[in-house]
Amino acid sequence: MADDTDLNGLGKDPSAFTKVAQVTARWTGKPATFFVALGVIVAWGLSGPIFGFNDTWQLVINTATTIITFLMVFIIQNSQNRDTAAMQIKLDELIVRLEGAREELLDLEQLDEDKLEKLRKQFEERAAIARNGRDPGPPPAVN
Repeated sequence: MADDTDLNGLGKDPSAFTKVAQVTARWTGKPATFFVALGVIVAWGLSGPIFGFNDTWQLVINTATTIITFLMVFIIQNSQNRDTAAMQIKLDELIVRLEGAREELLDLEQLDEDKLEKLRKQFEERAAIARNGRDPGPPPAVN
């Protein structure tokens, strides 16, 4: 099977959103960022008496945390989507390169949950049989 995929240019130009998402995900995942956020919350709490714990004082933190949370949902989801896709491609490459591997397993992520669960149980049963020192037989069919 000839490989006609050119991988040389794939990593050169991520989109602006991807760049921002990667930097943001790396930055927000650091312990220092947690402590900065904690410091902001503590400073906000300590400033309560100065502002008389009024509605504007509460609105500031509520609005800020809502906006940050809303935006972070998309950053985190984008990061997870990219990580999952990259991992899936790497696993698919391993399956393709292994002699005797069943290529019908390459697109399992496209199956619905019921079929995936059925297949997972079949593999668990094979593992239990193999642990008992018996031959589990041929692998389960993917339908």
